[in-house]
Order: sequence, then C-alpha cells, then structure tokens
Amino acid sequence: MGLSIPSLILILVIVILLFGTKKLKNIGSDLGGALKGFKKAVNDGETEKKEAIEKKNDDSVIEGEIVNGETIKEESTKEKD
Repeated sequence: MGLSIPSLILILVIVILLFGTKKLKNIGSDLGGALKGFKKAVNDGETEKKEAIEKKNDDSVIEGEIVNGETIKEESTKEKD
C-alpha cells in the first residue's frame, strides 16, 4: 500500500520538471533556514526559563536556611541591577 521506489522517482522527476532545480534549491534552503530559526528560538526559550528559575531560587532566601555554612535568621531578598 506504500509508495515504492519507482513511484517516488517518478514523483521527483515530475516535481523537478514543474518547478525546476533552481526553484527547488531555493525552497529547500528557505525551509532549512526556517527550521534552524525555529530550533534556535525553542532553545533560547528553554534557556531563559531555566535562568529565570535559577534567579528566583537565588533571590529568595528562607529563614533558617543554611547558605555558605551560615544560618539565615530572617527572610531577605537580594536585588541585582
């Protein structure tokens, strides 16, 4: 029920005849660039999310928590510029 190799070759030949190799090359490079941009955006979003979580964990210190060998007596919030 699937496509055989001769059918795929026939489809490829028809597509090349319709669009031409130059146009197909442009379409391929455009799709590759779009995919690369999408992956970069996803990775940047994940990195920003991790940094925000780490910053939130670093900024908030809870009373009684041991930080660098010292017990914190009251809740404090660090501010970074």
